Amino acid sequence: MRVALFLTCFNDTMFPDTGRAVVTVLERLGHTVDFPQEQTCCGQMHFNTGYRPEAAPLVDRFARTFDGYDAVVTPSASCAGLIRDQHPVLARDHGSPALRRKVAEVVPHVHEFTEFLVDVLGVTDVGARFPHRVTYHPTCHSLRGLRLGDRPHQLLRAVEDIELVDLPAADSCCGFGGTFAVKNAETSSAMLTDKTRGILDSGAEVLCAADNSCLLHIGGGLSRQGSAVRVLHLAEILAQGRGAER
Repeated sequence: MRVALFLTCFNDTMFPDTGRAVVTVLERLGHTVDFPQEQTCCGQMHFNTGYRPEAAPLVDRFARTFDGYDAVVTPSASCAGLIRDQHPVLARDHGSPALRRKVAEVVPHVHEFTEFLVDVLGVTDVGARFPHRVTYHPTCHSLRGLRLGDRPHQLLRAVEDIELVDLPAADSCCGFGGTFAVKNAETSSAMLTDKTRGILDSGAEVLCAADNSCLLHIGGGLSRQGSAVRVLHLAEILAQGRGAER
């Protein structure tokens, strides 16, 4: 299977360790992972702020960059959702017939990291060990867009020595929403306060999720409160190996 990592521009800029963690897990499972250097943004920022014609060249670049791979894996539920749901729309409305055909070929091979492990590879135990108390925040895109369901929990429950605890009001939004947190700062802050209260009430040492953008937002709120709770992408937990890799 030819597997490519789509890291996303956000992770590439701010959370490169998440991409390394994805590669660590997939290589541990016996897969070689390519990282096409031509990859850039998927166009989510443009699409979500109304610059849809301007997003079309990014759709074209994505389709050309990841053409021919059996699987394109990304550690971002929001970007995976944008590609699968909106790339065909952007190609239809602002692209050529050739682009529409290429997008139709590439998009079905795009997978969010946890669904690739559970649905495509059929794996829940990836050989991880993480002796900490952890809670999981289902981001809006992972919960309502991709409908990841319990896939992240299946993977976390298989981690050796982990203590997985429930997050109160887990399905509530953290208040990030990209530019929403900037344009509606007061509302966003109120939502974040509710989310951090639930995290602190859970007694977790670590909060994980499938989107670093939400973790950045939540981590900032926890830090400003002086909390010692860490935030980690789920992939970084799964990358913590057993035995000699501890």
